[in-house]
Amino acid sequence: MVMTKNRCMAGLAMVGVAMFSAANAADVPADATPVPLSPVFVTATRAPEADDYVPFSHESVSGADLRAGPNVTIDGALRLIPGFSLFRRTDSLVANPTAQGVSLRGLGPSGASRSLVLLDGIPLNDPFGGWVLWSKVPRESLAGIEVVPGAGGTAWGNAALGGVIQLFTEPVRGSRERVAARAGSFGTTDFEAQVTEPVSSGAALQLLGRYLATNGFYTVAPERRGSIDTPASSRSRWLTGRWEQAFGGGVKGTLTVRRFGERRGNGTPYQENASDESFASLAISDQVNSKLRWTATAYAQQQGFSSTFSSVNATRTAETPASNQFSVPSTALGFAWVGEWTDASDARTSVGLDVRDVRGETREDSAYVNNLFTRRRFAGGRQTTAGVFVVQSRALTEHVRASFGLRADGYEDTDGHRRDWLNGTIVGDQNFGTHDGIALSPSAGLVWPVNSFLRFHVSGQHAFRRPTLNELYRPFRVGNVITESNPNLRTETVTSGEVGATVTRGSLEVGVTAFRNDLRDSVANVTIARGPGTFPIIGFIPAGGEGRQRLNLDRATVQGVAFSGSWKWSAEVSSNLQFLINDATVTRATVAPALEGLRLAQVPRNSASAGLTWIRGVVSVAPQVRFMGQQFEDDLNTLRLAAATVVDLSMTMRVGGNAEVFFNGENLANHRIETGRSSDGIVNIGTPRLLLIGVRLWR
Repeated sequence: MVMTKNRCMAGLAMVGVAMFSAANAADVPADATPVPLSPVFVTATRAPEADDYVPFSHESVSGADLRAGPNVTIDGALRLIPGFSLFRRTDSLVANPTAQGVSLRGLGPSGASRSLVLLDGIPLNDPFGGWVLWSKVPRESLAGIEVVPGAGGTAWGNAALGGVIQLFTEPVRGSRERVAARAGSFGTTDFEAQVTEPVSSGAALQLLGRYLATNGFYTVAPERRGSIDTPASSRSRWLTGRWEQAFGGGVKGTLTVRRFGERRGNGTPYQENASDESFASLAISDQVNSKLRWTATAYAQQQGFSSTFSSVNATRTAETPASNQFSVPSTALGFAWVGEWTDASDARTSVGLDVRDVRGETREDSAYVNNLFTRRRFAGGRQTTAGVFVVQSRALTEHVRASFGLRADGYEDTDGHRRDWLNGTIVGDQNFGTHDGIALSPSAGLVWPVNSFLRFHVSGQHAFRRPTLNELYRPFRVGNVITESNPNLRTETVTSGEVGATVTRGSLEVGVTAFRNDLRDSVANVTIARGPGTFPIIGFIPAGGEGRQRLNLDRATVQGVAFSGSWKWSAEVSSNLQFLINDATVTRATVAPALEGLRLAQVPRNSASAGLTWIRGVVSVAPQVRFMGQQFEDDLNTLRLAAATVVDLSMTMRVGGNAEVFFNGENLANHRIETGRSSDGIVNIGTPRLLLIGVRLWR
């Protein structure tokens, strides 16, 4: 896969944001000379904006590049962007969903994403925990992805603290089919299909589906692997139906329904998890005229999750159940309206409002004694956010364009509760009252194209994130590490700024951006006790175990420099390079002074990627290299994860006009990727060499 500066084209379909279309043909003179237009970028402001006018760092990946890339998962493909990372260094093929939180530019990774992930304008972040179920995202049917690190909070509000990632499904129009199938290492099987057909005048139906399965691989390093360890596996399937109806006069409606389910094995016989989802949305848009358009969207999501954890003995020959999170029901309801217009001076204004209401509860058993769980806990609550925003982009001078925006959100956490039973008798019944507040999210930026080859931009924003229901109310245990919840967590905020320059000379493009994020009240799992013994808040901790609690760290600073370059050597060969230097440091922590001056956990100081694409006739070859610098597993910076270099490869050969065969290889050198390290020396590892061969057919 090759990252490009080409942005997703105007034909990208959106659900939940303003739709873009060209001016009516009747408005264009018949003898007009075609003028090349800058590609359109949508996500930063929730309205279509010419790429040259966007004052924030942004990248896009086309659907064609995604299909040509070597990675099985979409999150795996996005890791070619050095600023993109999940909480762990392994992707969603085998990772536990709770470890799939997204971070952009190292803004404090955690299981709960500090970045907002959208599919056609609707949040993918889990209602209860904030993580992202990447396995329900299409791969073959994506038109493209837009990534905005360090911006987007004004347009999108809660959870866009570190930026926004938006995925666009291919539009429901025309008549086409595409089928792709591949299989290979570890019993991995991937089948995805898309069918889009006109049904009647002004109506079209689109059906999308995918089945992805793998027998998986061992995630415990061989030097400590025992007889209890099994490969981490996964089985997921989903089916999506979309109906688009044109009503005339520029009005169009899109109905989307989705059903998703998956099961995962987490590396031992007892440990597994399962997820399921039912989803529906309705979007209505109106292209009033060439200057004015609006979209209204409503959606509903019902989701279930279950997971089991165990405690494994020192020799890894036996395990004891530690918890059974047998049910985590959650729901999300949302509505959004966005309007966008352009005035005679070419000033573009977008305004909007959105509401999101989520409810969720964890129901789990713990304290396994004499082959029975003796404790039961129900914990959860409700969280509602509502916001309004306005963003305007206008020319200040002939060569300088500015963007200004302001958003106001109100939030309310209600029905927070935790109920505990011991041997069937209730021993605790806590209600946590109501927490509410107002958050303002302003942003501003300037774009200055000095001449035809040099462009400067500067921008800044203030954004927020409310802690998830999971962070507020759910304690959990993984092995001998026990983490307590905290219903009094404060709202996270960040003030971000960046300045950058882009130089374009012929087929060479080079960009550099310096950025700084001042993160306040970040939620962290802070170590407050070490076993063995019984401690306040945590309770009993076994030998070698740790007790942690979710606490707010007063201040952390994340700053660095991002470099990107692309060069088209010839009609057949192109290349790209990206490099990120990132210093993420805790600067003040009243609750844990020992953390001050330490690096944020799970953030490498250096990361880089490089890719090459060679196309000759019907054959294309695309190798890529990713480097992940060393990072720390824990907040105290005592558990170091080694640096890793990963080489991937994709090869494709066209067969006839509508078919191709392809080869995908991940981690060809079989490099050891350390994804986790415990205090007792257990090292977890990521994807080993993974080889797949497949075929793609289309019409």
